[in-house]
This record gives sequence, structure tokens and C-alpha cells, in this order.
Amino acid sequence: MTMHSSHAASCVPAPPKAKCIPHQLEKHDQVRVDPYYWLNDRTNPEVVAYLQAENEYAKAMQEHTADLEQVLFKEIKGRIQQTDLSVPFQQEDYIYYIRYEEGKEYALYCRKKGSLSSPEEIMIDGNALAQGHEYFSLGHWMISSGQDILAYAIDTQGRRIYSIGFKNLTTGETLPDVIPAVTGNMEWGNDNRTIFYSRQDPDTLRAYQIYRHVLGTDSAQDELVYEEVDETFSAFVAKSKSKRFLLIGLHQTVSSEYRYLNADTPWGTFQVFHPRERGHEYDVDHLGDHFFIRTNDQAKNFRLMKAEVKATQKTQWQEVIPHRPDVFFEGFELFREHLVVEERRQGLIHLRILSNSGGQEHELDFGEPAYLAALGDNFMIDTPYLRFGYTSMTTPMTIYDYHMDTREKIFLKQEEVLGDFQISHYQTERLFAPAADGTSIPISLVYRKGFAPNGSHPLLLYGYGSYGASMDASFSSARVSLLDRGFVYALAHIRGGEELGRQWYEQGKLLEKKNTFTDFIACAEFLVQRGYGNAQKLYAMGGSAGGLLMGAVMNLQPEMFHGVVAQVPFVDVVTTMLDPNIPLTTGEYDEWGDPNQRESYDYMLSYSPYDNVKPQAYPHLLVTAGLHDSQVQYWEPAKWVAKLRALKRDDHRLLLKTNMEAGHSGASGRFKRYEETAMIYAFLLDLAGVAQT
Repeated sequence: MTMHSSHAASCVPAPPKAKCIPHQLEKHDQVRVDPYYWLNDRTNPEVVAYLQAENEYAKAMQEHTADLEQVLFKEIKGRIQQTDLSVPFQQEDYIYYIRYEEGKEYALYCRKKGSLSSPEEIMIDGNALAQGHEYFSLGHWMISSGQDILAYAIDTQGRRIYSIGFKNLTTGETLPDVIPAVTGNMEWGNDNRTIFYSRQDPDTLRAYQIYRHVLGTDSAQDELVYEEVDETFSAFVAKSKSKRFLLIGLHQTVSSEYRYLNADTPWGTFQVFHPRERGHEYDVDHLGDHFFIRTNDQAKNFRLMKAEVKATQKTQWQEVIPHRPDVFFEGFELFREHLVVEERRQGLIHLRILSNSGGQEHELDFGEPAYLAALGDNFMIDTPYLRFGYTSMTTPMTIYDYHMDTREKIFLKQEEVLGDFQISHYQTERLFAPAADGTSIPISLVYRKGFAPNGSHPLLLYGYGSYGASMDASFSSARVSLLDRGFVYALAHIRGGEELGRQWYEQGKLLEKKNTFTDFIACAEFLVQRGYGNAQKLYAMGGSAGGLLMGAVMNLQPEMFHGVVAQVPFVDVVTTMLDPNIPLTTGEYDEWGDPNQRESYDYMLSYSPYDNVKPQAYPHLLVTAGLHDSQVQYWEPAKWVAKLRALKRDDHRLLLKTNMEAGHSGASGRFKRYEETAMIYAFLLDLAGVAQT
């Protein structure tokens, strides 16, 4: 499909040209010339002007779909219950919940003492805090042990750099204590006046320090409790479910370490739980006389161990749940009388209930071919009820309490979807596509009933496939706007995720990363062959590392997709991984490889989307970026688009939309974020020829 706008050709932004000699990047006796390297300065007025020119061009190119965008935004927003209330949860003697008021972008954080019939206390009004800010995010919030002091973290730029504030919930007074430039991660000691928090490196944004703050003191004098010197590790602070221990967690891609301190004596010294070992990952919680440890020691898919409080070394751990090669042990929840295990079998989550007194175990049955089940807000130890959430591609998120003894499932709330939406109008399936090496790749998909796999429908295939992050089949009320217009939506569970266990992740990282890309292509080919999508109306979408996937697939099979959406794409892999001063770099050598090593350098260079742009035809492409993105720097998509503009041999649309006020997650606000969704959907519907409003 050619460009619609009659003046489009005249307003195409010229590829930016540096005002100096193109930057030369030398490594391993090889020189790469990067003519757009100069774009990595967000303070340069010429860089800002270029991004704004691209935004104007994108706006002009989508002028003919402006009405459709508005219809879609109104439609998506119209499905949202504006006056809404989260499912309340209990902590100590208070019941907490979040609610929204009609027309407002941000939540009110509330509580009631004892029961829901008690008077409401509004702890924080996000709308009031957001006033005067283009971007606003309230991150973590924590209640002190005495239930009278609220600590909350806010970000007003989108770079995930927070300030922590405090409020006395008894008097309503905002305390003078302010802790600036932190990660937002924090945890209270049990003395009701000491709080621990993590701070990031100002350049790389790696969380590497844990500080201790005492209310009423100057935060500039806060005590540094721990500093992580290994640049591949990051640090955070948490508390055990028992609330007896404070925990410092230290994690990198393949190793971890914990330190612990009695929360009743927060001025004390943290002790090492078990020293780090290369390749050993473990997580810790506590209940009663034991720590419980999820570990991959001699267990690729993890197993559960326990240790007495005064005997935390690995040699003294006792096995609770053994390793199983066909089951991935994802997590657990501790209760006084029960142990709940979250595990994956054949890519799907199962929740298994074990009695601590030796009773018969059982598991919850969810009854759909593809779904997401997740442990919910389970803060109370002495309860027979398990809180969990369930969703599928046809079922909005539904929250239940489950009585672990009587096995009664109590419905609490389902995400309300307004308008004429009915679950019965949609169908979900789970298929398996053969990869190039014979591996079966799961695919979850959804469509409106009445669909027939006759090869006539537009199809959007989504993928991620990195960091061991599993992409589960969940519901999206916004997606209904595509399904109701005839689209099929499919989710490719490609290698690099962890849907089928740790080996699924390992087969899609480092020197096997290309499996991620070829798996995605195999899924697309399979769906077209089976008639689920029209080869001429096949679309792909992915974000962040999924944006790298989009770029790699476009270089490998440029003719396969009619259109591609790459959201905040990580596309300049080699240059980024060679720069230890960029956020996330050093901590990800075990994900992508260390380009200082020749073998890893050559392999990354062979698939890096930016480095492999060729003078050839590419699909229609919509790229998004965030000027303040701390995870994928804005210049990666900007450079990629500039190079594509200079080299591509087609008249297909190439659009770059940079949010000048936001970061990795895009716009803030409950409704505003859907403006970008509407823009993306309008782009896809227009390409597919189903752009009727």
C-alpha cells in the first residue's frame, strides 16, 4: 500500500547528518562507521529538532486516520469503568484499596480500619500530586509497622528516578523528610521510624546501594548499609512474609545472593544468607522456624528447600519439593497451614496447594486452553484463603479468594468491560508451530466467533522472547477494537522466554539468540499456512527487547510482514553493549553476551538490527520512543529510523513517534496511555484496508 498523503513526499525528514566526521567505533580490529551516533545527546537542540520533525512527519502521514484514531480512543476509553475500586486487601487491622473517580487520570489510595463499613481514609490522591506535571507515576508505597506513616515514591519525568515522601496518616501532615533520586524500592523496619531504600548509579541507573533513613533526620546524612561493587549485580531491599526479617537481594542474570537482618533491630548489621556462586540463583522467604529457598542448585527448573534460621548455608538446606525436568517451579506463597506452589507445565501456570500438616495436595483447575493465573495480594499468614487472579484472551482479569481446606472458590471482582462486550463472542486457541530445528513453539490466539481459517483475515503476531520473561495469554479490553474489526491476534511463545522452563530461556539467549527470531518467523509461516491470517495482511509487533525481535525479523524476512510496530525497540545492540555507562549494559552480559569477547561481538553484530539494515524493501513501519527512556535510550530507535530512511528501497510508510515527556512505559495516566494504542491500531487497520470508523 502506498502513501495516502499527497504532500507526504515533500515533508519526509531528511536523514540527520552529523556536523562532524561520522563516528568510528573500533573493536576487535574492526571499524564500524556510525553516521548517526551524534543523536545520543538529548540536550542538543538539533537532536530535539530532528525528533520533533519526525513527530510532525508522522502526524502528517497519519492525518487521514486522525478521525479513526479518535474513534478508537473513545471506544477503548468507553470500555473502562471510570468510577472503579480495586479488590481490597488486608494488612494488620486495616483494609487497603485503590479507587478511581470519573474523568480523572490517577488513583486515590485509601484504607478503612477493621471493615469496609468503616469511614474511608484517603491516604494519597494521585491527581493532586500529578498537578503541574506532564508525566506522573506513583511507584511503590509502604505502610510503617505502626500503620501510621505512609512512604510513597513519585517519578515526574518517566526515567524511573523517584523521590520518596512521607505522610503521617494520623494527623494528615506531610512530613518534611524527602529522599530524592532513588529507585523507589523501599522497606520499613519494625521500629516504625527506620526505612531502608535502594539508590541507583546516576549514569547507568543500576541499583547498587542500600541506605538506612530514620524519620526526622536529614536524608543527606543517611547511612550507607550496603554497596554492590560488581557492575553485573543490582540490589534491592524487601521484607519476609513473616515480617521478621529484612532482606537485601542481590541479583544478576545467572547468580544471586541474599543478606538478612532481624527487622526488630533495624540498626543492626545484615548477615550473608548464602554467598553468591556463579550460576546459582536463589530466592528467600521466611515463616516460623525456617527460611524457605527457591533454588536452581542441582535443579535447572528450580526446587524448594528450607533451612533453620541459624543454619542458612547451602549444605544445611533440606529439600521440600524436588526438581522435575518437565515442570518449571516459578514461585511459592507461605501460609501457616498451607504452602502454595506456582509452577509451569507445558507452558501453562498451575497453582498447587499443599497442607503443612501432611494432608492431601490438590491444584486449581482453570479449564481454558490458554490463560494466565497469578498469585495475588496474600499478606496474611494466618488465613485459609488464597487470593489469586485469572485471565485469558477472552476473560477479563478476575480476582478470587480460594478456601484451601474446603476448596470453595469465591468470586470477588472481574474487570468490568463496558459497552456490548460479551465473553461468549470470542474464541481462544492454543496451537504449536514447528520451528526450523523441529522444536514445537506454542502460540496463543484469539478472534471473534464467526471466524473461519480461510486465509482472508488480517493477523497481528506479537512476540518478546528475552530475559526469561514469559508472555502469557491475558485479556486486553483495548484489543477488542481489533478483534471486532476482523483481526486475529496471536502471541508467539518463542524461545528466550521461560514458558517451557529454564531450557526454553537458555535456547534463546547468548549464542543461541537467533532461535528467538527464527521461532517468530516459523510461527508466522505456520499461521498463514493454516489459514489463520492472510499473507498480504500479516503484521508483527513487539516492544523493547521485542523491538529488537522486530528489527531482526525485518532484516531476515523483509517481505514477510505487510506492517510492523516496534515500540521503544532495542535495536543498536552492539554499540549499546559496548558502552558500560548506558543503563542496563553491564548487568546484561549474561543475556546478550559481552562484546568485549570476539565470539560474542561477532554473533551480536550478525543480528543487530541497526548494523544489518540493507538497501532493500522493508515493511510499513511504525516506531515509538521515549525521550526520557532509561531502558532503551531514545537514540536507538531514532538512529535506526534514520538509517532505514537513507537505505530502504520502497515507498512504504516509515514513522517515528517520540514521546517528548515520557520514558520506557510511554504516557502516564489511566486514559492518556491509550492514545498511543489508538494510534497503533489506526496504523494497522489502515494498512489492512479495514479503516472504517
